[in-house]
Amino acid sequence: MRNRYFSHDSAHNRAAMALYESVADLPLVCPHGHVDAQIFADPDYQFGSPVDLLIIPDHYIFRMLYSQGVALHDLGIAPLPGESAPQDHRAIWQRVCDNWHLFRATPTGIWLRDELADVFDIKLKLNSVNAMAIYDAIEDKLGSPAFRPRALYERFNIEALATTDAAADTLEQHQAIRASGWGGRVIPTFRPDALVNIDAPGWRENINRLSEVSGVIVTDYGSYIQALEQRREFFKTMGATATDHAALTAWTEALSDAGAEAIFQRALSGGATAKDAARFTGHMLVEMARMSSEDGLVMQLHIGSWRNHNPQLYARYGRDMGADIPIRSEFTKNLKALLDRFGNRRDMTLVLFNLDETTYSRELAPLAGHYPLLRLGPPWWFFDSWLGMKRFLDDVVETAGIYNLAGFNDDTRAYPSIPSRHDVWRRVCADWLAGQLLRGFIDDEDAFEMIRALAYDLAKQTYRLDD
Repeated sequence: MRNRYFSHDSAHNRAAMALYESVADLPLVCPHGHVDAQIFADPDYQFGSPVDLLIIPDHYIFRMLYSQGVALHDLGIAPLPGESAPQDHRAIWQRVCDNWHLFRATPTGIWLRDELADVFDIKLKLNSVNAMAIYDAIEDKLGSPAFRPRALYERFNIEALATTDAAADTLEQHQAIRASGWGGRVIPTFRPDALVNIDAPGWRENINRLSEVSGVIVTDYGSYIQALEQRREFFKTMGATATDHAALTAWTEALSDAGAEAIFQRALSGGATAKDAARFTGHMLVEMARMSSEDGLVMQLHIGSWRNHNPQLYARYGRDMGADIPIRSEFTKNLKALLDRFGNRRDMTLVLFNLDETTYSRELAPLAGHYPLLRLGPPWWFFDSWLGMKRFLDDVVETAGIYNLAGFNDDTRAYPSIPSRHDVWRRVCADWLAGQLLRGFIDDEDAFEMIRALAYDLAKQTYRLDD
């Protein structure tokens, strides 16, 4: 249904449809996500089974099933070393379909339904009865050359796709993509969390790895900064235009060199405290902004997720198992140290993402509506949904306008869902703008320029993908 999800009011529906049609076929700009570069490095890469592709990598799916008593082990998710997961993927798929009613009226339900219809040309409804027919149809498609990742990239009309890569990564897969001569634009994003957050598991080993790949032996704070700067420059040579940072809070502070050195030495010796970790992370956010002011990389900051909230699940399966929960956030005070130093810069960009919706109109829109440095990232994670996007636009546009927004990014590991996610964003924006148009807040010319900006232009501009 071409006009799906739009208002049932006929005038609103017609206006939304016209706006949507004007951008529906624009290329997809994917400036932030978590697709594995390996799938593009190997021109003959195959996804494996439907479960390998659609279930095991997708925490949106398995977290909901887990909440209803389905064990992760029974979904094919392997525990930490020492125990294997079931390998009967047909049985796993049947189990998922038996429980698919759990996803009614959720973004996950919408994404996968649209994905099956638009990517795999499967119109059957996901349920117990159709489970095996759908599995067989997907499996048959995945065996064909048309469903290799590079072929899908071109079919999806992707213009650029950024992966997210550890700061100490050698980017071998990106080098292989470049060496292959393939024309797809797949670029890395510099993510230093494992090196910046001194309380991260394996931090000391990560520092050793940083020394190894940078060629700078890290023994103190000065050599640590030098090594990070070397890695950023290397990422830039591989096409990176952005960095990505995650922190529990938006706290920033500018430590003296002596203060940073003292904490760094305590961390190296294993004696850093929780307070040390929070202060060092806050300081390094300011330092990363300083580096962006010099090397031009766009800085992204994701705030407000209490990672691995379920200790039993973490102990058995490790991180990123669907147990990340939002917390209350604050920006006006916490971000001030960074803004005092860089907020008025017009030649650099900090994109803010947050999981506390109450900050949208109270803090984020006023901040982005004033400081030249700031852009607001789209609704993220739990709010990457029809209603979440609508609330976002309602809350921020009156204060910040749309030109202080970063456009859309899909932020996904689930590669085949990318077109569906962009399509939902474009439909939400068209429906929202239709309401603005019919109420007389904007005219036709405004509406059509705004929908193009939201669907395409803002992401390219924010992430400097025109360069």
